[in-house]
Amino acid sequence: MTAYDALLLLSFGGPEKPEDVRPFLENVTRGRGVPPERLDEVVEHYLHFGGVSPINRLNRDIIAAVESEFASAGIELPIYFGNRNWHPMVEDTVARMRDDGVRSALVFPTSAWGGYSGCRQYHEDVARARESVGEGAPTLTKLRQYYDHPLLIASFADAISAAREQLPDHQRAGARLVFTAHSVPVSADVSAGPPGDGGRLYSRQVAEAARLCAEAVGAADHDLVWQSRSGPPQVPWLEPDICDHLGALAASGTEAVVVCPVGFVSDHLEVIWDLDTEARDRAAELGLGYVRVGTPGTDPRFAQLVSSLVGEQVRGEPLRRLGSEPLYGAGVDGALCATRCCEPARRPGR
Repeated sequence: MTAYDALLLLSFGGPEKPEDVRPFLENVTRGRGVPPERLDEVVEHYLHFGGVSPINRLNRDIIAAVESEFASAGIELPIYFGNRNWHPMVEDTVARMRDDGVRSALVFPTSAWGGYSGCRQYHEDVARARESVGEGAPTLTKLRQYYDHPLLIASFADAISAAREQLPDHQRAGARLVFTAHSVPVSADVSAGPPGDGGRLYSRQVAEAARLCAEAVGAADHDLVWQSRSGPPQVPWLEPDICDHLGALAASGTEAVVVCPVGFVSDHLEVIWDLDTEARDRAAELGLGYVRVGTPGTDPRFAQLVSSLVGEQVRGEPLRRLGSEPLYGAGVDGALCATRCCEPARRPGR
């Protein structure tokens, strides 16, 4: 068993003051061909909330909870925090880890999924940070994908039940359960997974997580839709969009919806804008009862999940999962992600 001396929580990042918003979004979209007018639109989303994304605060809350869980479990690993797109940047964090004497660390990403943006890009973040630090950079091992971990599914299931109770009595029984996750380009989803696996790893995992959550709450049926697309309009992305789907449900006679952001571990800006603002307003226009399910990041079981993943690596604890779709990463039959797994989609003209 490899000895580890730290854990790095690696996340997406977000602005913490209005003047950070534009440079942050330029970091996120660099090289992706996102039209300037779309960037202007997203800037306004952030400014609607004072120019502050909740993601860094939420991640610090998760770190505090995991530190407490580690203390209870007897896991003696300091926890560091780094981001892909905004401060604290992962390159700076890894440099600090080196200066603190860290030699080998585990990496917990705030994404449960496979696919390029959900998994491989985190490997690229780690490689870029180590290259930036150079000599003495610690070895960094990304923990496995955890989309079907029993603690994640149980947290979502309880949150679905709690959300349903918020609906009026006359709407509760017939409310439609709708799961949503971040959309990606269709070409990126097709290429998600190692060669020979059949592709579409990301959407398959999301569908499996939605199925497990629906099964846990006894839902006879459910829908899976997508949100937060940001690419050029001519590039196909996973559909249907949540707001379009609400219109279709209303037209079919549905009276209320329970919307579960199964693709997110915390209330990121994509959740509070796309679901708590745009989708909620659309539901009101349509006369649909609407309630949004809470994300698991604030649930004590999420910190237990992190501890469980670390325990697989430092103590040889058994892998805990419920689904049948593939997952990859450290601790899965001793295998890391396969070469050429989840390659980025080729952009037009390249």
